[in-house]
Amino acid sequence: MPIVLEAEPSPIVFDPATTALVIIDMQRDFIEPGGFGASLGNDVALLAAAIPPAMRLLDAARAAGILVVHTREGHEPDLSDAPPAKLERGEPTARIGEPGPMGRILIRGEPGHAIIPALAPRAGEPVIDKPGKGAFYATELGGVLTARDIATLLVCGVTTEVCVHTTVREANDRGYRCVVVGDACGSYSPDFHAAGLAMITAQGGIFGWVSESATVVAALRGST
Repeated sequence: MPIVLEAEPSPIVFDPATTALVIIDMQRDFIEPGGFGASLGNDVALLAAAIPPAMRLLDAARAAGILVVHTREGHEPDLSDAPPAKLERGEPTARIGEPGPMGRILIRGEPGHAIIPALAPRAGEPVIDKPGKGAFYATELGGVLTARDIATLLVCGVTTEVCVHTTVREANDRGYRCVVVGDACGSYSPDFHAAGLAMITAQGGIFGWVSESATVVAALRGST
């Protein structure tokens, strides 16, 4: 049954059967002390506010039978999929691939690369490992969504202005309707977070819609 969701810049109607929740990069390397985010000088505590709304959103999506997709940014152990410009970021001892408190920084299979326990994927939920900011670049995400006839994406995660925004822009170009769940997203910069959300809804929704977790959760629960 179609759902009417209150959002900015206008309400959006979507069908849970053709909708996916995409949770972007809720990884230890970005959220916990000692990870890649902290190595760049960021206050990782700023991302913590997004965790409880994302948890409630995840629970509601699962209860409604919506496809849940998780993404992780990270690289192969030999760094063959990491461009030199990315590897040169940060202090030499705190760059991608270097040893850190949670294993090699932003390397697939290391403890820091894992999704935080509070949002851990369940069996059967696709986990997309991506080498870049966007979840479509060099990944199988497009095929996963096409196989399920997905038309609408509910998007949350970190960081708002980087990996969330890049994924939404990629999705928009591919014809997906995107609803960014604002309070279930986080940034190391509150100003960037606010600006990122504002850009989504600018000019009548140039990239999509923005809503809040309580509104989305209530709408999903009403569909069950």
